[in-house]
Amino acid sequence: MNLKGHLLIAFIISLACVLGFSLISLLISDHKINDFDSDIIAAVQGLESPTLTKVMKFFTFVGSTPVVIILCIFLIFFLYKVLHHRLELILFIFAILGSAVLNQILKQFFHRVRPNFHRLIEISGYSFPSGHAMNAFTVYVILSFLLWRHIPSRWGRSVLIILSVFMVMAIGISRIYLGVHYPSDIIGGYLASGFWLTVAIWFFQFYQEKRYNKKYKSEA
Repeated sequence: MNLKGHLLIAFIISLACVLGFSLISLLISDHKINDFDSDIIAAVQGLESPTLTKVMKFFTFVGSTPVVIILCIFLIFFLYKVLHHRLELILFIFAILGSAVLNQILKQFFHRVRPNFHRLIEISGYSFPSGHAMNAFTVYVILSFLLWRHIPSRWGRSVLIILSVFMVMAIGISRIYLGVHYPSDIIGGYLASGFWLTVAIWFFQFYQEKRYNKKYKSEA
């Protein structure tokens, strides 16, 4: 696909994410999403059991900042030492750091207080958008993007996508189950991260294509 095709797809995805995020933020500010949030929280927390609580605490731990940092260090080592892809390494670091910064900016802008219906863990800070949701979406989507081309089999690629989707959803649901986020916080986090990743990946593809064309012309 040419550069114009990449730009069009990136524009459509980023526009959809921005519009979706804007809609949710407006519904939150107008208190028109409260029933939706309450119904989803009631349904998720209605499944509460000692075993499920342990599972959800595990997934929320996996999505926490310290674990994400450790995972990122491992992935940075893998990209640099094993795959020898320095440019992809830059994209990975840029995407992760940018997502974290964007999350803090949005939290400080919206100042949404966390839910207080039925908390199974205690946590401070603002609620919207969810940092865990953004962390999970950014890490597993960018990981899928970077590893996709290095997996030759369709089965391996399918496993990669299924695992990534599962982790993103499980971490997001765990935050609702544990009572520290509204469902709209999770959705908003996914959309904000989706916008950021679309922009980051497009710039990466743009640079890659320009680099390839320059190399091709010099060898022609």
